[in-house]
Amino acid sequence: MTGPERIAAAFASCRSERRAALMPFMTAGFPDPETSLEIARAYTDAGADLIELGVPFSDPLADGPVIHDAATRALAAGTGLAEVFEICRSVADRVPVVLMAYANSVLGGGGPAAFGERAVAAGAAGVILPDLPPGEDDEARAALSSAGLAVVPLVAPTTVGDRRDLICRSAEGFVYVVAEVGTTGERDRVPDHLRELVTDVESRVEVPVAVGFGISTPENAATVGRVADGVIIGSRLVRIVDEVDPRDAPGAVGAFLGEVASALRRSTGTVG
Repeated sequence: MTGPERIAAAFASCRSERRAALMPFMTAGFPDPETSLEIARAYTDAGADLIELGVPFSDPLADGPVIHDAATRALAAGTGLAEVFEICRSVADRVPVVLMAYANSVLGGGGPAAFGERAVAAGAAGVILPDLPPGEDDEARAALSSAGLAVVPLVAPTTVGDRRDLICRSAEGFVYVVAEVGTTGERDRVPDHLRELVTDVESRVEVPVAVGFGISTPENAATVGRVADGVIIGSRLVRIVDEVDPRDAPGAVGAFLGEVASALRRSTGTVG
């Protein structure tokens, strides 16, 4: 089964339960590679349907201070692509893993073909490249797709007109809708424009639509789950890891995700 097929099957399973997919983000190697392995397993135990695995990078333009700090500390702890792929491999037989990587990690070294080969060998199902705009990523996209990965595009509220069409036409796996303009980080509320934005993107694509950026509570997740196929939570989880002893981090994130999973199930009947 290819990456896009695995992702499609995960969303279909959630849709059969009439709920949105739970898609937690984690920074690979934070707070250290060993604990990161346990956090990934805690995600799957808590009900994650897909995992977004962040490849640590020194200048993560799409990420706010919480995830940026985690990436910096993961790099200082010795996290490289080998460690990222080890974490991916540890859970990829249970849930689809989508790598969130910056262009330098993919274009450097052996190039996108070599990156794609290693990612697929580790069990990855897809990749998100937030700093490689459509129209400038054709070679990388082709290489990653040929390797069997879904290349997931992002749509922001400021992505309008023909550009939104261009992005949606290229979508594989799912479309990542950015709820708020800016970088990742916790917000108090779900923006009023979200339903209209998601509805418009859904009208342009055949693949599911997932929403991230700013979702920080089970209540927020349930609200987003009523309008989208998937709910991505990042900064809140990374902050939880930062606030506890590393030995307690898997239990802490698992407990929070359990609450989110329950909230999404309570919103059953509103997706699809």
